[in-house]
Amino acid sequence: MEPWVVGSGPSKRYPLWTRANVGEVFPDPVAPLTFSLLMRDQVEAAWRDALVRMGAFSHDEFVPDEMETLGVFGSYCYLNAAVTRILGERAPGLSAQAMDDLFFGAQPGIPPYEPAPGDQNEELTAAIGATFQWVMTTERLDIPAASAALVDDVRAKRPNLDAMSNTELWAYARELMQTHFRQLFSEHIYITFLSPIPVGALAQICAAVGRPDDAMRVISGVGDVESAAPSLAMWRLGRRVAADAALTEAFNAGTRGLLDRVAAAGPAGTAFLTEFSGFLYKYGARGPNEWEARNHTWETRPELALAAIDRMRLAGPEAAPEARGAQMAAERERAVAEISEILAGDPATQGMFNAAARAAVLFQAGRERTKTNAIKLIHEGRMALHTIGRRLVADGQADDVSDFGFVLASEMDGWLADPASLRDEIRRRRELFQVYASLQEPFVFAGEQPAPSTWAHRGEAEVLPVAEGDVLTGFPGCPGHVKGIARIVLDPLDPTALDPGDILVAPITDPSWTPLFVAAGGVIVDVGAAQSHAMIVSRELGIPCVPSVTNATRRIPDGATVLVNGDAGTVTIIALP
Repeated sequence: MEPWVVGSGPSKRYPLWTRANVGEVFPDPVAPLTFSLLMRDQVEAAWRDALVRMGAFSHDEFVPDEMETLGVFGSYCYLNAAVTRILGERAPGLSAQAMDDLFFGAQPGIPPYEPAPGDQNEELTAAIGATFQWVMTTERLDIPAASAALVDDVRAKRPNLDAMSNTELWAYARELMQTHFRQLFSEHIYITFLSPIPVGALAQICAAVGRPDDAMRVISGVGDVESAAPSLAMWRLGRRVAADAALTEAFNAGTRGLLDRVAAAGPAGTAFLTEFSGFLYKYGARGPNEWEARNHTWETRPELALAAIDRMRLAGPEAAPEARGAQMAAERERAVAEISEILAGDPATQGMFNAAARAAVLFQAGRERTKTNAIKLIHEGRMALHTIGRRLVADGQADDVSDFGFVLASEMDGWLADPASLRDEIRRRRELFQVYASLQEPFVFAGEQPAPSTWAHRGEAEVLPVAEGDVLTGFPGCPGHVKGIARIVLDPLDPTALDPGDILVAPITDPSWTPLFVAAGGVIVDVGAAQSHAMIVSRELGIPCVPSVTNATRRIPDGATVLVNGDAGTVTIIALP
């Protein structure tokens, strides 16, 4: 089978690679431009920067000019699980297994950790310990806010893209990435790897006092979680639609041509469009597979956002995320107060618990904000590149707006000078992309990845069907129990089968899916872990959620009645359709 256009090699020191966690944000084959502009140099360097900043590794533990923290194999992006496990082994109070649980979830075929020479390092353990001490005692995080101001300024100063030449647009996008991305992505990885520290301490203490289910409660409803904010804004837009007959009629006809119908809906339509324009300005960077500049987001394809608003406007006021979030916050405060009182006779443990509860809230919000910062920067580059794409399509020089994604960074100048020079090659790469996208990549591998020619086609592997009474196990996501009708939704742009109160069963949980949580009674996801960003969002929105239910979208039949237990991380099949 013909190899993919871009890729990396295996690592001798760190041989274990996994799709866990990264499969949520890079579900498709990696575009050549993304790899050559960002991954090969900036992402790898940023990841190493973060690990060294933590005190977990030294730069000389990595091979120069090789990708050892993140790689692309058989067209798909993988994380190095060996590096993460070593971090867990070196970190005080953690372990390789703890890191697997927090970041990768419950997935089959993951080999057990086997210690290797050099995994233990007392000097680095002491350095990590000092960082952990800072995590548990700091009162504020300045990094996410400072970088948020930076990317907001970039957005506010977005030039008139239509007035720029294609060469200027490419130079602008490239400069943005080369100037800021390494810093922003390194901050995201740094905060991400530190965020489990207080969560782990809370889990241990809650288990020790006989209240293990409260471990997730004390990190729910924290407020100020960046990834939840778009869902709250969408809810308000949905309420505007539900309250107006003309807007309701416009939405009832579907999302195709919806904005034109809304514009014709009189004053209510004008008010909606004004608010929606503000929504796109603030949150337009979000969307499916948003790390890929070639993909559409809410700003480049507003129908993606309108589809979620359409589902929300059908829900009753009892589904209001602000109310659910307030309820989760109240439960969190109650749980923290009760457990702190239980620990009153042990001041040291009580102090650790209270510090961990504060730090978990701080770093959970910080993780989502640092991710959003990086996404917003990519989006500014996206807007420039999509402008190029639209022009070339209009001129008959490209087949699709996203053709630029199939061009290597080193090829961009030549392509812009003569688009015909790569037209056949872009078509060939797009066809090859579809071939790889149709295959089921290995979830985990050690050393060399099995040849893609041996992979099964996606969805062809046999799965065990469920029966009434079966209990499927995942990971605790968001606390709570809910019974409802399971609806299998494979595309966030087409959630029409999901009625208010239904249980959303989804393959992945990137930000394009999380607004659908609001109208759902509960959520079940094929992949993900307790610390994946969508689980953080579900806890903020107060939606019972169970991630990492392997093959849930294939095993659970559409229309089945299920019980979602977000505390235990289980899904019980009550009745089949």
